[in-house]
Amino acid sequence: MANRVFAPAKINLTLHVTGRRSDGYHLLDSLVSFAPVGDWLTVAPGEGLTLEVSGPEAAGVPDDMSNLALRAAALLAGHEGAALTLEKNLPAASGLGGGSADAAAALRGIATLSGEIPQGFLELPDLLMQRHAERILGLGADVPMCVLSHPLRARGIGERLGLVTLPDVAAVLVNPRLPVPTPAVFKALETRENPPMPDTLPEFPDAAALIGFLARMRNDLEAPALKVEPGIRAVLDALAGQGGCGLARMSGSGATCFGLFLSEDDATAAAQALTEAHPGWWVASGVLGDCSELALPRPQ
Repeated sequence: MANRVFAPAKINLTLHVTGRRSDGYHLLDSLVSFAPVGDWLTVAPGEGLTLEVSGPEAAGVPDDMSNLALRAAALLAGHEGAALTLEKNLPAASGLGGGSADAAAALRGIATLSGEIPQGFLELPDLLMQRHAERILGLGADVPMCVLSHPLRARGIGERLGLVTLPDVAAVLVNPRLPVPTPAVFKALETRENPPMPDTLPEFPDAAALIGFLARMRNDLEAPALKVEPGIRAVLDALAGQGGCGLARMSGSGATCFGLFLSEDDATAAAQALTEAHPGWWVASGVLGDCSELALPRPQ
């Protein structure tokens, strides 16, 4: 039986660059949450491993082994084949972890299709990480985060993960469809030794407390990304200008930015206003939080 698996977008609410290792990898301290906006992956029995890509953001997305979802499927498929169909709704290379989310969805889907983990098993992400952590990390530092799809704190190069409890918060996501190569952003980063977040995070009784804390934190890649692509400033300003927006910030290395709101109605209205004012932008809204259950494979 085929499985349909949701791949939620990953949002870096904070991203502190705290150093760089001798091998060139940067050390990070990041608070991460997930959005009910993302790609969909169908995993079905098949001969060999195949991938078909469709959806509004499919243009330019590879369907061979350069696609991270297909490489992830190969880790667990063994000698058994699988036919993957990816519905691409997230812009590629946008700072939303789309490729990593697709890879994580492939891992969840293959594990269920093969019978390694029972259908509907809530602990599926934890079991995957317990059994295959090293191989999953080998796909990229964002993939383990996306396997979990739960709010977390990521440290090291992204491999040191700790689940956190965050209140749900309404958000608007905006990508201006401007190319922002991650290597160029890191090259433009002036200071690589920056303070991390507090060792112990405070408790967040509500979304207002979370927004207040995040406003005191940083995305250290935002300033260098603005140097690489000044057009990101227009997105941040447009978000900040929406009624009820408590914080506007870039996610990851860009170019997607997010605005956080106390009211879902305000977020919905802001998304509609931004879509009308900037028809060339990719705009979505939703409530950020725990998407782990939403991302479980479901029979199709």
